[in-house]
Amino acid sequence: MSEHFGTLSDGTEVHRWTLERAGTRVRVLSYGGIVQSVEVPDRDGRAANVVLGFADLEGYLAHPEPFLGALIGRYANRIAHARFPLDDVTYALEPNNAPNSLHGGAHGFDKRVWDVRPVEHGLRLSRVAPHGEEGFPGRLEVTATYTLDASGALRFVYEAVTDAPTVVNLTNHSYFNLGGPGSGGAGGHELRLAASRYTPVDADLIPTGELAQVADGRFDFRSARKVGAGYDHNFVLDKGVTDTPVEVAELHDPASGRVLTVATTEPGLQLYTADHLGEPFEPGEGVALETQHFPDSPNRPEFPSTELRPGAAYRSETVYGFSVR
Repeated sequence: MSEHFGTLSDGTEVHRWTLERAGTRVRVLSYGGIVQSVEVPDRDGRAANVVLGFADLEGYLAHPEPFLGALIGRYANRIAHARFPLDDVTYALEPNNAPNSLHGGAHGFDKRVWDVRPVEHGLRLSRVAPHGEEGFPGRLEVTATYTLDASGALRFVYEAVTDAPTVVNLTNHSYFNLGGPGSGGAGGHELRLAASRYTPVDADLIPTGELAQVADGRFDFRSARKVGAGYDHNFVLDKGVTDTPVEVAELHDPASGRVLTVATTEPGLQLYTADHLGEPFEPGEGVALETQHFPDSPNRPEFPSTELRPGAAYRSETVYGFSVR
């Protein structure tokens, strides 16, 4: 089911789609592929929205930088100094997070209107990113399929093909607060991550290249503990790249009883505790768990590759499951 959600300044209409299954209700926008809301019950059966979002299109246009709920691409996370080499050519990107490129540039996938078509229990979003868009090479045909499975889990399947060598790294940028609106910050949620290593970063949040052991320190979430604050880091998932999603994370809100599980094919997960989130939200009001390849991989040949070449196909899958405890 879809409805009119607003109109951009160039006259392009934006629509909102609603998906419902097994107690989960999800609302998705054609603008940015944004997941506007995810409603699930608490331990007493009371439903609430557990992701941060705006009530209208104007909110997203006025506050683009948090990337609330958006489909991120062509390259999720940061690329150092907004440039990377590929086949002896250095490609220059826009330094929208100076001096780096962040989340595909100032007009990345999160600010594009997607073609949306219903599929069984979900939606298929598609667009063509032309060669040179935000500085990236290759004409990229992208589809993102959002579905609800029989348990009410929200599944994302990203697929892409290119006509020239390029780099691709796609994710969803939802901020979760399992307590629901008005419940306060998410720092008290309990997080477990199947990650024995993480990628330390420099002052510009670019990986140094080291894969450091979490070693019972503040980055050690191998046993569940409170999320806290001060994180914008990529965790190296113990499972590596997999053909099918493997569960790698669990987020639990003791107050409501809601539990979020994350399963993915990706080798990394960015934990962002939203310490710099601005009005109308409070810092730390949500926590992002972004499945991905590592930041700055195009400049780090020792990291899992994000290169995509003609004749090959990009595919990534992540599942957010919901339950109570």
